[in-house]
Amino acid sequence: MSTQPGVRPDPAFGLLELYDEALPHVYGYLLARCGDRPLAEDLTAETFLAAVSAIRKPDVPPLSIAWLIGVARHKLADHWRRLEREERGLRVLDGEPVSEDPWDVAVDGIRARAALAELGAHHRAALTLRYLDGLPVSEVASHLGRTVHATEALLVRARNAFRRAYTGEEGR
Repeated sequence: MSTQPGVRPDPAFGLLELYDEALPHVYGYLLARCGDRPLAEDLTAETFLAAVSAIRKPDVPPLSIAWLIGVARHKLADHWRRLEREERGLRVLDGEPVSEDPWDVAVDGIRARAALAELGAHHRAALTLRYLDGLPVSEVASHLGRTVHATEALLVRARNAFRRAYTGEEGR
């Protein structure tokens, strides 16, 4: 395939070379965090579309699976923010009591996923980014568009809501 002089090839073609290898990693990352196949498929598509747009800009880091996982993390956080705004528009949120109990519970994976699915999007996002992705609170705050102090308070409420959902306590 010859190119015309002065015509630069589209950098998106580099993503095509990585696509087959990266697709299962990106999809697996998203599915493990959202537990919903259609949503994981949609977010995977959004991730690769965003990657195509991003690599056409100057100063893009080298293409890698890790970079694509980072893009996927942002897409998932964006999804949860949208969902949170929609839920907030449908109802008024009640304040949740703050617990000083340490978060030191061994959880059963299936039961934990079910409990996580019962939570609001803002709680799911905070808990997933902090405990599944292992991000520090400051990065969770950045992903969620919140201050560090607001994120710390959100994490306390999210842990309490998760604990109630996980143990089946009333008054959720």
